[in-house]
Amino acid sequence: MTAGAVEPDEDMPAPSARPTVRVGAPTERRNPLSVDLDLMSTRDVLTVINEADRRVPAAVAAVLDEIATTVDLAVAALRGGHRVHYFGAGTSGRLGVLDAAELAPTFNSPRHWFCAHLAGGPDAMWRAVEDAEDDDRTGEVEAASCVRAGDLVVGLAASGRTPYVLGALAAARAKGASTVLLCANPEAEAARSVDVFIGVDTGPEVVTGSTRMKAGTAQKLVLNTFSTAVMVRLGRVYSNLMIDMVATNAKLRGRMISILIEATGCSEEVSQRALAEADGDLKTALVSLVSGAEVDAARAALARSADQVRGALALLAS
Repeated sequence: MTAGAVEPDEDMPAPSARPTVRVGAPTERRNPLSVDLDLMSTRDVLTVINEADRRVPAAVAAVLDEIATTVDLAVAALRGGHRVHYFGAGTSGRLGVLDAAELAPTFNSPRHWFCAHLAGGPDAMWRAVEDAEDDDRTGEVEAASCVRAGDLVVGLAASGRTPYVLGALAAARAKGASTVLLCANPEAEAARSVDVFIGVDTGPEVVTGSTRMKAGTAQKLVLNTFSTAVMVRLGRVYSNLMIDMVATNAKLRGRMISILIEATGCSEEVSQRALAEADGDLKTALVSLVSGAEVDAARAALARSADQVRGALALLAS
């Protein structure tokens, strides 16, 4: 054996002995518009990719009814004290982690509201964890340990057949949670085993099977649409302004002042003073300025209306 070589593990199967699956999802088919991709100029490669990407928003638009149903399920779960879980693998799972991570700083949502689970664990965010997505038992055990009746579980799998994801969905269903499968395969067999099926028809990838491309873009759009709509329905947006944001830096502190100016028409000086009197609480300052009420009355109205700006304003107006 040459220096530095690693002795093979007798218990580890040879590469040829590992299970093999041929996936028949649309994302695995060849795209006829890109068969000469490696012969094209750089500009033409970019054009082919860009033209393929244009299909994605229309594909997402075709499943808005299913996304709306999922939003309503999530709102009901969160209002009932339950949670939303994402279970995914590879690109799909990483997008779930990204979506969940962005909600707390953007909308000041409690961190336990959205829980992201990635096949292979945290290390899989940075590198592929071999065979992690093929382990349905791991998905089952993970879901069984944390999902509760009343939760919403969203499975993220480009092909619609990832064992880790399907295992998690099966365990979640057994726990009494609502289940959703988001994939890029409208023909997925698992559609029959979930409460809501979101099969986005993005078609064959420019690079065959590379679901980090159109399929991943579609999942990112759906997740953005879904989670943003959930936050709107839960009152964490007033008009089209972020009113539950966490001001963790100078830019965001400045954005708070801009939001007050936009929402109330007050001057920068008045907005700054209101925010200071509200101890930096944007919602309280906003309700105070819009209603003309004192800060203490605005804070009390928010408390009585489950922290909803529209509800607090209605209380003060009556």
